[in-house]
Amino acid sequence: MADLSRFPITRRWPPADPGVIQLYSFPTPNGVKVSTALEELGLPYEPHRVPLGDEYVRSPEFLSLNPNNKIPAIIDPDGPGGEPIGLFESGAILIYLAEKAGKLIGSTPAERAHVIQWLMFQMGGVGPMLGQLGFFVKFGGAEIEDPIPRDRYVAEARRLLNVVNGQLDGRDWIAGDYSIADIALAPWLNALDFYGARDLVGWSEFERLQPYLDRFYARPAVDRAKNIPPREG
Repeated sequence: MADLSRFPITRRWPPADPGVIQLYSFPTPNGVKVSTALEELGLPYEPHRVPLGDEYVRSPEFLSLNPNNKIPAIIDPDGPGGEPIGLFESGAILIYLAEKAGKLIGSTPAERAHVIQWLMFQMGGVGPMLGQLGFFVKFGGAEIEDPIPRDRYVAEARRLLNVVNGQLDGRDWIAGDYSIADIALAPWLNALDFYGARDLVGWSEFERLQPYLDRFYARPAVDRAKNIPPREG
């Protein structure tokens, strides 16, 4: 049985089964990326609910695993060389899990590079830009009278949605076969509905996006993962 006691986070969120991957997360778009990957890949894991309040994500225990105080993070007790490894950053975790399982990352070096390219597109563009747009529409930014910041993010969101819509021409999935790139991208596209920003960005103009989300959320693993760990509990 793996000894995870050297990870201080396990003192606040103790593992019931230290022999499986420990997931520290919350069901945000970034959080469900990893629960979805774990469900799709069939890797045994144990989820721990980490609410987004500072008393959790800025706690010494959580910062010991992720100094950037963001969910998700994982500990794999069976890491490289059989030694436990802790990881943060959702994109890095997706690549690690896909390579560990040998799935969802392409079957050739060229396919792998293509998948990672679109994963980075989500990490560097879609996530940050739609997240900022959501702030200006739904949260504190809605009180800012100056329209320039919101308009900037609306324009950038529309540009990115157009890129995705174009890439999906003749494809079911963003990088060819279903992959971690879709697992990263689809939850962020879906977040526009949570933010109440679909009409603002002209969602209906991008005719391939809703069918893409429908395909994604019809997958049994995605349906299971979308509330792991449970939002309440």
